[in-house]
Amino acid sequence: MSEGVPAGSTPAASGGPAGDGRRVRVVLVDDHRMFRTGVQAEIGRTEQTGVEVVGEAADVDQAITVITATRPEVVLLDVHLPGGGGVEVLRRSATLMAAAENPVRFLALSVSDAAEDVIGVIRGGARGYVTKTITGTDLVNSIFRVQEGDAVFSPRLAGFVLDAFASTDAPPIDEDLDRLTQREREVLRLIARGYAYKEIAKQLFISVKTVESHVSAVLRKLQLSNRHELTRWAAARRLV
Repeated sequence: MSEGVPAGSTPAASGGPAGDGRRVRVVLVDDHRMFRTGVQAEIGRTEQTGVEVVGEAADVDQAITVITATRPEVVLLDVHLPGGGGVEVLRRSATLMAAAENPVRFLALSVSDAAEDVIGVIRGGARGYVTKTITGTDLVNSIFRVQEGDAVFSPRLAGFVLDAFASTDAPPIDEDLDRLTQREREVLRLIARGYAYKEIAKQLFISVKTVESHVSAVLRKLQLSNRHELTRWAAARRLV
């Protein structure tokens, strides 16, 4: 399946139809090809899971093109994407989400478990947020629940949303944090949690050299000298 274009039908797997025969059409949006391939292999066996992966995309523009062309029932959406991130995809899909008939619904699927990411996409219109540690079976169940209009969250993330929407105050604007790109924020959180550069590179599917470049950019933008100061900065803002 090529990036940025609608996919063909998923080949049928052996076995009978999944569950009660329901089907759900899904688009995968994630900037890591290997991850998309893994998700496709795990949930895309339509006759077993009931999930038909009809397209995939690696950035914001590709996502809008594929979603508009295929009109899936559910989009699995990564939070951090080239071109503006998952929030930008949601913003540009507002009309599709608000459709009176056959609305497109979004389920965030991300490595990030940061409160700001969870709250950001939920405010943008996503129906749920699960992390990439989820099992294939649970992911399929979550997709069907979102298709039906339910809200779905990984257990520890639900509290972020409840706390955010229970408050009548708007979240404070952090001008320092706003200087960072989505990827730089992701690297920042992992550094603050004590991950080594090699571990970060493996988790984010990027090179160690790219990690070093992101850390240098973060230190420069925040006017910090080393990773110890960076860790204290992140901890003070409850980003760890």
